[in-house]
Amino acid sequence: MNEAARSQADSARRSVYEAYRDQLRFLRERLDAAWQGRAVELEKAAGDGAVSNLPAAIKATGAEAVLLLDASGATRFPVLGAVPKSDPLLGRSDWQQAQEQELQGGRPAAAAAYERIANSERAPSQAARAARAAIRCLTMTGHKEEALAAIEKYFVAGRSAQGADLDGRLIAADEQLLALHLMKHSDARFEAAARRLAGLLNHYEGDAILSAQRVFLAGELERLAPEMPQSPYVAGERVALSFLEAESARPGSAAVEASGVPGLWKLTSPNRRAIALYRTESVAAVSGRLLTGENVSRNAQFGIAPPGARSPGEAIPAGPALPGWQVWVSISETRAAPAHVAAYIWVGYLVIGGVVLAGIVLGQSFRRQSRLARMKTDLVATVSHELKTPLASMRLLVDALIEDEHVSPETAREYLAMIAGENLRLTRLIENFLTFSRIERNRQRFEFAETRPAEVVESAVQSLRERLETPGCCLEVDVPPDLPLLQADRDALITVLRNLLDNAWKYTRGEKRLAVRVYPSGEKVVFAVKDNGIGIDAREQKRIFRQFYQVDRRLARESGGCGLGLSIVDFIVRAHGGEVTVESAPGAGSTFSVWLPRGGAADEARG
Repeated sequence: MNEAARSQADSARRSVYEAYRDQLRFLRERLDAAWQGRAVELEKAAGDGAVSNLPAAIKATGAEAVLLLDASGATRFPVLGAVPKSDPLLGRSDWQQAQEQELQGGRPAAAAAYERIANSERAPSQAARAARAAIRCLTMTGHKEEALAAIEKYFVAGRSAQGADLDGRLIAADEQLLALHLMKHSDARFEAAARRLAGLLNHYEGDAILSAQRVFLAGELERLAPEMPQSPYVAGERVALSFLEAESARPGSAAVEASGVPGLWKLTSPNRRAIALYRTESVAAVSGRLLTGENVSRNAQFGIAPPGARSPGEAIPAGPALPGWQVWVSISETRAAPAHVAAYIWVGYLVIGGVVLAGIVLGQSFRRQSRLARMKTDLVATVSHELKTPLASMRLLVDALIEDEHVSPETAREYLAMIAGENLRLTRLIENFLTFSRIERNRQRFEFAETRPAEVVESAVQSLRERLETPGCCLEVDVPPDLPLLQADRDALITVLRNLLDNAWKYTRGEKRLAVRVYPSGEKVVFAVKDNGIGIDAREQKRIFRQFYQVDRRLARESGGCGLGLSIVDFIVRAHGGEVTVESAPGAGSTFSVWLPRGGAADEARG
């Protein structure tokens, strides 16, 4: 049924296209006439090929660029450089003497000699070359102000301002750009100098400036003084130069023909004295405006496609004026689809949506299982490593005591103290692992009763006394006697405080200054543990309460730990209706604060 529906739709579409074929042929004739008329307009605007006719030619044709030719077919625009002639200055003794002085390092004397030639020479080009040489010597000797004065004297007005070098470049334009380079943008003279150069470049009367020189200088002026107005024809002049690099200015037929530059098309005037250049998108835009007016039906759209491009609808060749191009018509679907086709479409959407949703759910489940598997692997690896370290230490110490038949009482006592320390460390690790296991299995239970904050602090400090009384460790305890009672699990709070003190001791190098302070704050009782340790970066502070996360793994490995302490602290405190905060900065120590609700407020917070 779907195939039958599609077949009927294709048949109807072909019938509609047949109805529009005659209109496409009419449009083709319109396009041919329009482009032939544009070629005639190009001839009228270009006139005798004078450069001054360029703005009118571009405006009449809407082209990116226009090439102007003389009666012999030679290019008048873009203005190209002439073949270099022999240098008339080479035979002059004063010129040779000035050059010799410049080469031998006597640039001040050479500048003066060049200026004498510039002042006495009647030919504009020779005078301009001599003035440029003098300015060059002044610039190279650091006489910037003298060079600027010379540019003002010789190249703003006077006969030297019309002089060209042996390649045909206007020397005044280059020297005015040099003046901008010698000035700072904040110089009061800068704006006037920039305006003079802009006016010179925007002047298209005659052929004083070579096109390549104008394009280069316009780019430099835009970089040095972007606020200066730029000629709208410089971009087209650049396009024309790129065209002449690919092929000669050879007139074509009265049609839009491909040029030697990819994506660039040329249209020749009937008298073969002007060539308009268009980019592909410009040809399409000009032609498209003619076709837009023929969209008499809301269901039909007309357009034009360049050679090699695929037409979106039924197409025919665009005609002699646009060889290789195609005009096309596209018909939109207007009739309603049959009810069963619409039903199939909706069912298809629902099936696709269900498959996508199922894929998302399965993907999330797979990621969750993978994350749990990685967590279990991390736990096994961490447990194995952390339990192995104290056990290996105790075994080594016991073996040493057994093998030494004449061990002294002092050594035996020292070894036993070390074994006791490793045993205590092992006990704390096992307690943390068991607590973590109960939390993961949701088996952790708390017995809430009235609890004195001072007893919690005293028990936690006592359990860590062997660490806190080591040389280089100073502990301050500030617990007021009149603190309110807490409704809490005493052993759980001892675990919280012990883990915080253990971390403070572990992550403090050198001299350890630790402090425990308990104080009331509104309806809360705050346990604060402060250290002078390594500190925690602001970005790390959001992660430290994650399971197995450690800020400094190397330091944690040295002193023991698996990254569970703070996650256990956070769980216990939240179970008591409180919160844990941290204030820290790298190298400035840390302060962990546990905020617990007092008395009856604790029951409300837990509820």
